[in-house]
Amino acid sequence: MTALNQPALAVEQAELTLPERQGPAGFEPSRRRSRRVGMERVNWPTTTILVLCALTVLLPLYVTVSMALKSGTQVVDGNAFSFPSPISFDGFVQAWTLTKFPVGLAISLLVTAGTVVATIILAAFASYAIARNWDRKLFRYSFFYLLAAMFIPFPVVALPQIQLTGRVGLDNPLGVIILATMFQLSFSVLLFTAFLRSIPLELEESARIDGATTWQTFWQLIFPLLAPMSATVGIFAFLYAWNDFMMPSLIISDPALQTLPVRQNLFQTQFSNNYNVAFASYLMAMAPAIVAYLFTQRWVMAGVTQGAVKG
Repeated sequence: MTALNQPALAVEQAELTLPERQGPAGFEPSRRRSRRVGMERVNWPTTTILVLCALTVLLPLYVTVSMALKSGTQVVDGNAFSFPSPISFDGFVQAWTLTKFPVGLAISLLVTAGTVVATIILAAFASYAIARNWDRKLFRYSFFYLLAAMFIPFPVVALPQIQLTGRVGLDNPLGVIILATMFQLSFSVLLFTAFLRSIPLELEESARIDGATTWQTFWQLIFPLLAPMSATVGIFAFLYAWNDFMMPSLIISDPALQTLPVRQNLFQTQFSNNYNVAFASYLMAMAPAIVAYLFTQRWVMAGVTQGAVKG
């Protein structure tokens, strides 16, 4: 019986030892891959460039925050990079009062919100008409006309715009909203048109078969699909309207209705030595734009992801 069982025992021992022998060889590629991942070299030129780019943003931001938190005697010590000691909030209090920050903030928010909403709606309308009627010369030439307007800056046509808005009674924030929307329309139409060409026509054809009109097709089908690009257009329009200085300063005739950038310029000219108050005012005006950009950026990424899932 022992002699007969020897072949079976030899086979069992071979089967038991086979995984042990082949195991390390089988896991060898994964080990090599893990070693390669751990031994990846750092791209020092790219890393250096990224660090320098980050410093160009972080250093001015640090100077702004440190100067805003200094007292009147600390800001004249000649060292802008020194940490404020002790920390003082007098600059924020004075900036809030001298620039009438709540009034300027409300006007800036009104101008910015009106520009963003008007730009998105008008650009979406025009882009939808152009993209779906590209074979017609009128719509195609209209697209080229809008693109040509991108090369005309506001200072070139500033004087005619000032005279026109003054004669029709638009020398106020409403006139700034209209002009800012018109100057943002060209670039926004370009973005929307490129995005609309990626939407298949079969979706609209199926909606029309179900009895939807052109208006219903746009609002219920096309405009929701434009959410990622609408967020992108809204970001550009928001930053343009919020940070614009030249247009409100030239169009708005009443100083009490000026936006925050113009109020800060008047404040700096009148109180040029109060650097802590000036930097505090800049920081307060910059905070809403940063917060809005961060929240909108998250919404843009979510919209792109939803569009990819739907596709």
